[in-house]
Amino acid sequence: MTAATSSAATTQDIATIGSLSTGTIDAYISSAYQIPVLTLDEERSLALRLRDEGDMMAARRLVLSHLRFVIRIARGYLGYGLPLPDLIQEGTVGLMKAVRRFEPDVGVRLVSFAVHWIRAEIHEYILRNWRIVKVATTKAQRKLFFNLRSSKKRLGWFTKQEVDDVAADLGVKPETVLEMESRLSSHDMAFDGHDDDDDEGPSAPSTYLPDMSMEPASALERDDSSTYQRERLFAALDGLDERSKTILRERWLNEKKQTLHELAQQFGVSAERIRQIEKNAMNKLRVQLEL
Repeated sequence: MTAATSSAATTQDIATIGSLSTGTIDAYISSAYQIPVLTLDEERSLALRLRDEGDMMAARRLVLSHLRFVIRIARGYLGYGLPLPDLIQEGTVGLMKAVRRFEPDVGVRLVSFAVHWIRAEIHEYILRNWRIVKVATTKAQRKLFFNLRSSKKRLGWFTKQEVDDVAADLGVKPETVLEMESRLSSHDMAFDGHDDDDDEGPSAPSTYLPDMSMEPASALERDDSSTYQRERLFAALDGLDERSKTILRERWLNEKKQTLHELAQQFGVSAERIRQIEKNAMNKLRVQLEL
């Protein structure tokens, strides 16, 4: 590729960056597919410039020319119900990581090297966002999460023999297969969701818990705690001077609370001074109540 051709391609790619950053997802995909695929020599030249010179423009061209592959891979994960733009975004993060780690002297094309990184980032995104409750935390569960879904499309509910076959294929215990099958078949439910009589769906988990608020022991414990806290509060108030006690009582404890300006007129000082006295008194109370 000549210097003039390289310069023209670089200018075209820079212009494409702006079009990729705006518009709809369809416009983004259309723009990405308009970027030409690099030849082997072009890819190697750009990778060497990035590795040896830290040329970020070369890195940008490597990323842009492979966006079509990210889109193609991301579309394969639409069955998880997550937005395509988010899948593409996560896949692009994986592509950028691959570009940074790509070694042109190994003799492998970037697309072959980057597939692992693209899929890894998309997998992480799906595991974080597919459910509110995480369904896969261990290495074996992560492996099962993606492989079991494709198996269930063919097999439906597993028989014992099918569980054993999947466990043998993936190198995990049959119990792990059964546990992941159960997780994939379940769905998220709000703990304290609405439990209407007309609702034919399952009841919220909170409705199964006993109401202990009226249980005698709980009521007695609340009363004792309230009495104890009240006694501590009044004991702490007794340690304040009369003016501070009056200000706190009028500002917080009485049913009809006074404003700073009303108290300022009562004591013949400014409203700011009342605020300072109130703040100092509250700090003293906090220290006493934390002992």
